[in-house]
Amino acid sequence: RASGRRARERGAMPSTTYLRVHGKTSRTPNRPFEKERMDSEMKLIGEYGLKNKREVWRVQLVLAKIRKASRVLLTLDDKDPRRQFEGTAIIRRLLRMGVLPEDRATLDYVLALKPADFMERRLQTQVFKLGLAKSIHHARVLIKQRHIRVGKQIVDVPSFMVRTDSQKHVDFALTSPFGGGRPGRVKRKSQAAKGGGGGDAGGAEEEED
Repeated sequence: RASGRRARERGAMPSTTYLRVHGKTSRTPNRPFEKERMDSEMKLIGEYGLKNKREVWRVQLVLAKIRKASRVLLTLDDKDPRRQFEGTAIIRRLLRMGVLPEDRATLDYVLALKPADFMERRLQTQVFKLGLAKSIHHARVLIKQRHIRVGKQIVDVPSFMVRTDSQKHVDFALTSPFGGGRPGRVKRKSQAAKGGGGGDAGGAEEEED
């Protein structure tokens, strides 16, 4: 509050940092114009059909937190209760997400994880690899337009992390034209124009009668 009052006194915009009630989900790089980092980020964006670099930074922040926790646990003794409890929790979580293979279920391999390992578990990537979309970009469109479900729940978030036990339940939504649902607006319009009758056209005829 004091910083906001001082800002008003000198005519500047008050700081709203103290009003934030949530943590940061991404972290901007310290060197924004480093060529090697920019090239690697653009490669990830193109390979996984990302919207912007913030999606890369978000994954990097999650990975940094996991690796930091693993490094701290590795400094403890093997029989330390904290290492056994928290280390097992981290490994179990990564195994459930499918990021860490079962034959590498140790903290040493957690330090070797890369952002691409998390990108592989995104719903957008899984939809493309399951053959539901023609390209990685088409997969993003299908998800955003609510054509994809995980189990019984429609998911419209491309960055949704698919767990190993949910991977076999990724499919077209029952309400989607691709999943046997009602045809889309353009298809209904073309059917009505050909005389085949569409949902909207049929409804209009009934109202006229």
